[in-house]
Amino acid sequence: MKFVFASLPLIAGFLLDSIIGDPYTLPHPVRLIGKFIAGMEGFVRKKFNDLFTGGVFLTVTVVLITAVVSAAVLFLAYSIHPAAGIITESIMIFYLLAARNLRDESMKVFRAAEAGDTEGARKAVSDGIIRAAVETVAENTSDGVTAPMFWIAIGGAVGGFVYKAVNTMDSMIGYKNEKYKYLGRTAAKLDDVLNYIPSRFTALLMVFSCPFIGLDGKNAYRIWKRDRRKHASPNSAQTESACAGALHLRLAGDAWYFGELHKKEYIGDDDRSIEPADIIRAGRLMYVSSVFMLVLSVLFRGFILTRWFL
Repeated sequence: MKFVFASLPLIAGFLLDSIIGDPYTLPHPVRLIGKFIAGMEGFVRKKFNDLFTGGVFLTVTVVLITAVVSAAVLFLAYSIHPAAGIITESIMIFYLLAARNLRDESMKVFRAAEAGDTEGARKAVSDGIIRAAVETVAENTSDGVTAPMFWIAIGGAVGGFVYKAVNTMDSMIGYKNEKYKYLGRTAAKLDDVLNYIPSRFTALLMVFSCPFIGLDGKNAYRIWKRDRRKHASPNSAQTESACAGALHLRLAGDAWYFGELHKKEYIGDDDRSIEPADIIRAGRLMYVSSVFMLVLSVLFRGFILTRWFL
């Protein structure tokens, strides 16, 4: 029975995400976290002369509030009835995962590129058409799917929400430009810490997944070993390099952000020209890797945690 309580919400949340995807028309807790972060930023800029100290305060406050609120919701639900708790936690986990959304957004680019609608493809992603879509799927396999599952496996929905709060802070204030280099430093570093193990584990799961979908696992491992550090972030190139090797593509390179050119190393080898079907291949790699992470997470929660902690 403990195994069911520990693992069923994760399975149900993953299935809900795979079937339904992000509900754009409904209130979304991660968007609420984003609004809270924006409000905290305004407060900190008014109250703190030292923006680094303010950034520490912002980060700690957002993490604590997110943990307390999500834990309170779960406690209340499980107090009413175990079934109510399982349903509530399943829905919370559903909101934390983004596999279906990642696939759907990348497929917009695929359909536009297949139809020869270059302008339509440019509107579907901000920088790049097909290559950018593949890079987005590769990088966000960890950020949007497997890393949340990793932290859910350890801390349930509360662990997943804490991770998502940190990841959202990083995406909003974790820049190294003049505006955020002090305010967002703590959030960015904490995001690096929380993603350190999941990103590497996900890259290895990608390598392991390749034979199941007809991709080159041997080359995925070779490129991952060679190029996994070719990024300013310690984590971003992990999954991108594994994907590049699996598809025999060259990804990354120089990119424009907010009107400024950022020099970046290439990841992977330019073995062949990229094509729209690579978006589908990257999506399959994302999903198979995610299923393997789901299985491992369920086993961890179902056996390790129930035996030693629950």
